[in-house]
Amino acid sequence: MTGYIPTLEQIDELHRKIAPSEAAYELVHTHCVIVATIGCQIVRRQNALFTRRCTLSKDAPEWGSNRRTENTVDAAVSATPMPPTAGVTGGQVPPRLLDEHLVLIGGLLHDIGTYRVFKHDGSDGEPLKFSKKRYILHGLKGYEYLLDEGVDESIAQFCRNHTGVGLTCEDVVKQELPLPPADYVPMNLEQEVVMYADKFHSKSVPPKFLQVEAYTARAERFGEDNKRRWLDLVAKYGVPDIPALAERYGMRVI
Repeated sequence: MTGYIPTLEQIDELHRKIAPSEAAYELVHTHCVIVATIGCQIVRRQNALFTRRCTLSKDAPEWGSNRRTENTVDAAVSATPMPPTAGVTGGQVPPRLLDEHLVLIGGLLHDIGTYRVFKHDGSDGEPLKFSKKRYILHGLKGYEYLLDEGVDESIAQFCRNHTGVGLTCEDVVKQELPLPPADYVPMNLEQEVVMYADKFHSKSVPPKFLQVEAYTARAERFGEDNKRRWLDLVAKYGVPDIPALAERYGMRVI
């Protein structure tokens, strides 16, 4: 570790330092709060599934020479109904417990680079509007900003590695994206959760929530492989209660 892990107060300071206007801060910071909220809900669901599996494994029937099999535990988990956890249904048992605090920090900072890709940033008297050509750079811009501010690489990566459903070097080259050819994909489960949670909310003006079907249609525009990656994430992490969140924030749902 070469940098610092910011506190919640320091995260807000990082947002306000780079925000060009109060309107920009409200749009971007609120989006980050929503994504962090969804991310933490997903982590609680994942950790509940993991803990439940470990509990069930203690009582699973034995086969042969006192050996318990993965299939036995998987069958027990699948056969025992489990109520929704923290607003998320479905999902698969993770290989380990996830770090909720890391997801909280990563979610609150993941889109901080979008302050640098506005066409109209609220300081010019015009309504907020992002630059379509430069928007793809927002993850890299956020990554560079956080590193410049002394934030640890492990946190800055949440910015760099959350765009779409994981930008590979092949994607960058094939789509002729204005990014240095490289993989911009999650490096761990926590980064993947934030990337996934991000897809359920848009910073459009006005902002809105997206249900699974709405983002599936977006993902499909970039090819069947992109759509498959998205649906794999849905199966892996489950489905947040988007209508409840939309009602809580007074935003529309598509």
